[in-house]
Amino acid sequence: MILKKVITVISTAALLAFSCAPAVSAADADQPEMRDISTMELVEDMGIGINLGNTFESCGDWIAQWGDGSVESYETAWGSPVITQQMIQGYAREGFGVLRVPVAWSNLMGDNYTISSAYLARVRQIVDWALEADMYVILNIHYDGGWFSGFSTNKTECMTKYTRIWTQLTEEFKDYDDYLMFESLNEEGVWNDIALSDAYALLNEINQTFVNIVRSSGGNNDERHLLIAGYATDIVKTCDNRFVMPNDPQNRCAVSVHYYTPAAFAILEEDASWSKNRETWGTQADINELNKYMNLMKTNFIDEGIPVIIGEYGCPTKNKNINSVRYFISSVCEAAVTRDMCPVLWDITDLHYSRTDCKLINSDLKKALAKFSNAKYDLGDINKDGTVNALDASDVLTAYAASATGQDTGFSANQTIAADADSNGAVNALDASIILTYYAYTATGGKLSFSEYIAK
Repeated sequence: MILKKVITVISTAALLAFSCAPAVSAADADQPEMRDISTMELVEDMGIGINLGNTFESCGDWIAQWGDGSVESYETAWGSPVITQQMIQGYAREGFGVLRVPVAWSNLMGDNYTISSAYLARVRQIVDWALEADMYVILNIHYDGGWFSGFSTNKTECMTKYTRIWTQLTEEFKDYDDYLMFESLNEEGVWNDIALSDAYALLNEINQTFVNIVRSSGGNNDERHLLIAGYATDIVKTCDNRFVMPNDPQNRCAVSVHYYTPAAFAILEEDASWSKNRETWGTQADINELNKYMNLMKTNFIDEGIPVIIGEYGCPTKNKNINSVRYFISSVCEAAVTRDMCPVLWDITDLHYSRTDCKLINSDLKKALAKFSNAKYDLGDINKDGTVNALDASDVLTAYAASATGQDTGFSANQTIAADADSNGAVNALDASIILTYYAYTATGGKLSFSEYIAK
């Protein structure tokens, strides 16, 4: 009886709607206040993450020379399409709980290191889309043309620029809740033209300046959780006792390191002067090496009460064995998560995640990562009763009919993502039809989960 009623509603909704409109998200809903949770608890809640790589951190004089001076010319300079809300929702749908957004803030920068208002507004839109999808966001200063190298020779000017950037960012985002985390810098905290002890001291000073700026900037920044870049984000160098976490009166700081080991597999795509490209990974020696480094972070930080985020890890797919790629990524992920660390996959356009199809390219990788996900919604289960059935389809159609007549769907951001079964960015009658087809499949003994069913 329910099935017949829902099919009738599908027909009615299709007649009422003149176009497929996306369900209204929770963008206008009040953001919760800063929660009374530790940074360790927050990092654990993140689950696993992914980077929006080679997008807003693109840089180079040639972009200004050959581009049209628009934000889009920078956003797309390194091969990314213009980012859409559908792409961001796809990350959440694939199980990623945190989106790291690398940014080169010098792009289109004005006098006195004034960040371009258009560039800032576009980055803020991406942040908002991720937060609306109930993802955490890590926002940083990335490579940004390499100006960080000047700290060793012209610290005063570089510190002025650094302070100006974070003063503007903290003002822009001061009223955001604790799903937004700031990261002090990327991998550039290393200087080979000065004594190593001086280089450590310089990085420690920059990180302390970062904390001081954030804590004195008002709004929710007084309690914001912060990510502190380790020395060159190298595990061994960050575990050196010369690297010191900054003093934070709120005790809400995590440390960031990156993992691209062994480099012959995790970085190279072809032979180089310093090593031959490795196509495979997964020997016992490889596993032992991974565990050695992860245990080093656990002993030096986790066991000392300092949370850890692996801000980048991953590998290319070109000239690699695809099973080794999946095994490497899932193994690093497991090694981190089981030690209470959050791993954030490095990804660029169509490397692991398709920005066209808005899903992971390798379905086996998706299955391997699924068990580590802390996704805050269940695809298809709109009413959260633990199953995907005709009632969920009915909810989708009710929302669709409402949106088609200009009314609020009443869906939360999570429900909007869960309802978009075909991942096309719109919640409509086709999504209900897919849910109903799955319902019929399970009624006749089908055992696949809804996500597995969709993946097929």
